Amino acid sequence: MRTPHRIINITLLSGVILLFSCSEEFKFVQVSDPQFGMISGNKGVSEETLLYIKAVEGINSVDPALVIVTGDLVNDRSDSSQLNEFKRITLRIKTKKIYVTPGNHDVGNDPAKKDIEEFSEKFGSDRFSFSYKKCWFIGFNSNLIKSTDSNLEEEQYRWLQDELEKAKDAMYIFLFCHHPFFVNDPEEPEEYFNINPAQRKKYLDLFAEYGVDAVFAGHLHKNVSARAGNMKMITTSSAGKQLGNDLPGFRLVTVSRQGFTDTYIKSDD
Repeated sequence: MRTPHRIINITLLSGVILLFSCSEEFKFVQVSDPQFGMISGNKGVSEETLLYIKAVEGINSVDPALVIVTGDLVNDRSDSSQLNEFKRITLRIKTKKIYVTPGNHDVGNDPAKKDIEEFSEKFGSDRFSFSYKKCWFIGFNSNLIKSTDSNLEEEQYRWLQDELEKAKDAMYIFLFCHHPFFVNDPEEPEEYFNINPAQRKKYLDLFAEYGVDAVFAGHLHKNVSARAGNMKMITTSSAGKQLGNDLPGFRLVTVSRQGFTDTYIKSDD
């Protein structure tokens, strides 16, 4: 299996330094939890509209190659005004390489097959996998890991294994989902914002086996960065309502010959 990455791999051959890295520098953005309707308690979307427009303007200003939205697109999935406003503003993003993964407000806390089908009708598949400039991007539905329907979870787990096998020779592997597997510590107990320890171990072992470099999540409405071995667990705050001391924004990731860096950018900046 693929060994975990270092920031840069250097091989000396006859006095020549050979650098193996992504073919050229590029940037991508993760934005999470715009959650239209949350601030007003589903009475309107005007607050989220203003905040998300600012986020999209900021995203366009940094000109990323890719944009990934990690769930909770809306607060009430049955509210068409929330759905339409998210779609309308998202279409302002200049790059057309935009991918979404579902949050618990998009498919429910215990989703069934029909919930996933409804999401797919509105936004496309609840998962994605592709290669870009020698790096591999995989998005999946973390709500299924918390679901009581073990068949849905196991089907996705097998799919994830297959995609990681395809990615084993990639320079970097980046994963995207809504729930952080852990917030601060891989050994922390289960609570609302993370994945239960048994399932967490199952997935973290898989990620370690294939040398996953980073998992990007949301859900917490706060910014936290932690580690499990060589893997970064990056939790990005909301583009809308905050539950901590952060401000609305998005995460900019720059991938270069030296590795990759991530920075949270406040929308007002």
